[in-house]
Amino acid sequence: MKAISLIPELGCTNFQKSLDFYTNVLNFEVLYQRAEEGFAMLEREGARLMIDLISVGRSWASGHMEYPFGRGMNLQIEVSDVDELYNHIKKNDHPIYLELEEKWYRANDKSLGNKQFIIQDPDGYLLRFFEDLGARANS
Repeated sequence: MKAISLIPELGCTNFQKSLDFYTNVLNFEVLYQRAEEGFAMLEREGARLMIDLISVGRSWASGHMEYPFGRGMNLQIEVSDVDELYNHIKKNDHPIYLELEEKWYRANDKSLGNKQFIIQDPDGYLLRFFEDLGARANS
């Protein structure tokens, strides 16, 4: 397994519900899991994340956890076909937090384009899926 420089670990309140969401709704693959501990390493098109059941024993939580988790943060995940994922999620009747849009972000003397949408996982983490639209000169 190739080392990845950053892999977020998301605390979850219901391991099976989160695992079902990430694998069935978002099409992540389980690289490995320790179901008895409520842990899984997931991957989709090279993007990895971990889900981990919040326990009363050993915990990485630095404070009280209450819904929605991850306030003030979203995870941007690049996909090869954002329309396909968006339509798959809509067919599963999962609510969309931010509808599909084309957005250009200024980066010095150019703008970088994203076709993107945001979805919320069962614990409230925001996931921003995007497809790269390339770069263009600023006007």
